[in-house]
Amino acid sequence: MRLKGKIAFITGASAGIGAATAMAFAQEGARLLLAARRAGKLAQTASRAVDRGAAAVHSISLDVRSRFAVQRAIDELPPEWAEIDILVNNAGLSRGMDKLYTGRIEDWEEMIDTNVKGLLYVARAVVPGMVVRGRGHVVTLGSMAGEMVYPNGAVYCASKAAARTINDGLREDLLGTPVRVTSIDPGLVETEFSQIRFHGDVEKAAKVYKGIKPLTGEDIADAILWAVTRPAHVNIARVSLTSIHQANTLLVHRES
Repeated sequence: MRLKGKIAFITGASAGIGAATAMAFAQEGARLLLAARRAGKLAQTASRAVDRGAAAVHSISLDVRSRFAVQRAIDELPPEWAEIDILVNNAGLSRGMDKLYTGRIEDWEEMIDTNVKGLLYVARAVVPGMVVRGRGHVVTLGSMAGEMVYPNGAVYCASKAAARTINDGLREDLLGTPVRVTSIDPGLVETEFSQIRFHGDVEKAAKVYKGIKPLTGEDIADAILWAVTRPAHVNIARVSLTSIHQANTLLVHRES
């Protein structure tokens, strides 16, 4: 019960890595503050988290693309939920696999508004309280895509490069405080990610993982849990992890 009584705020908690992290934290006795756009799926995550052992769960229907909604959600938290110990800034997505010069501007805007601006809005709303209280840990969900661009993914890769830079800058800005900052940067993870990227095309999404054993949401949740349970003086700056079938964003070995 390494997180017993700690309040963990997880964005994008309705599915994938966010939901898996909620389950991992629940088993450690955390109090879970869960946020996502899809209220129905979020309620399912909350119910499962209680069954897994979460000390308590409070859910928020939230679109991180709205800075006003983000700030209001934090400002209006019940007093017993206001002192957030861990922020898992996980909400994010990819849209499309078009060449840059033929890409859908709506897809670009959704990625930038969620992966970059949403990341900033949530951090801006939550981190000041951590500084005042003298404790806290911010976990940013990055990606190997932020290190190396791959064809037809320029805007998504740019958004994750921005996330990496924001995360590193936040760590620098918090120097001299006890607040820790970590980036978790996975390679291929099999979640709803590819279905969302291809606007619900299940067949296209399945091809992304054909012939490989990708990482799972649980693998990433395990890395997050490890990072946030290190001794208070230890800050894990970055965790980069891939399946054994992947070397980087461009090199993937597929079994025939």
